[in-house]
Amino acid sequence: AAMFDMEYARWLEDDHRHMAELRTGLQAPLSDGELRVIVDGYLSHYDEVFRLKGVAAKTDVFHLINGMWTSPAERCFLWIGGFRPSELITMLMQQLEPLAEQQFMGICGLRHSSLQAEEALTQGLEQLQQSLVDTIAGGSLADGVQQMVAAMAKLANLEGFVGQADNLRQQTLHQLCRLLTVRQAARCFVVIGEYYGRLRALSSLWASRPRE
Repeated sequence: AAMFDMEYARWLEDDHRHMAELRTGLQAPLSDGELRVIVDGYLSHYDEVFRLKGVAAKTDVFHLINGMWTSPAERCFLWIGGFRPSELITMLMQQLEPLAEQQFMGICGLRHSSLQAEEALTQGLEQLQQSLVDTIAGGSLADGVQQMVAAMAKLANLEGFVGQADNLRQQTLHQLCRLLTVRQAARCFVVIGEYYGRLRALSSLWASRPRE
């Protein structure tokens, strides 16, 4: 967990650099090809955080699910260790207008498929939690060795849920880039970066608020 927190802190530092490149690229008279290099670099930047989370999930999946690596305000919106893709798409649709009709339909389809996948994962996680309750509470509470062994086996499935949720997040970002023009994709990542930057700033303001 400590190693992941260090790597994530470095990732956030790189995020500031990538965001600056995106803003400069949108304002400068760059060709679509030149801007595409910057956008692809930012997409790879997100691929890296999913790789880091995959490694961390193998050693401390609870750290990821509880969101201890994020700011308190971000934790309010956490879904299985990260952002909910459908909510991100809804926010982006409001920020990226105007969209061509084909783009709009494609993004609506992506949001619908994301919602379905999210619901399936949420239901699966709820079933796992209920199964854990039943396993731990079953039998004699005085001698719970067998229950603990069975519960440990079930807990191992948590890593799979985080992995599937992160895969959905990653695929959503890649699909968005395919549906948008390169300038829209650059704007998309700027909006995402600004949104989470504001959540982190909100956490800092909340922590430093005057108290009686």
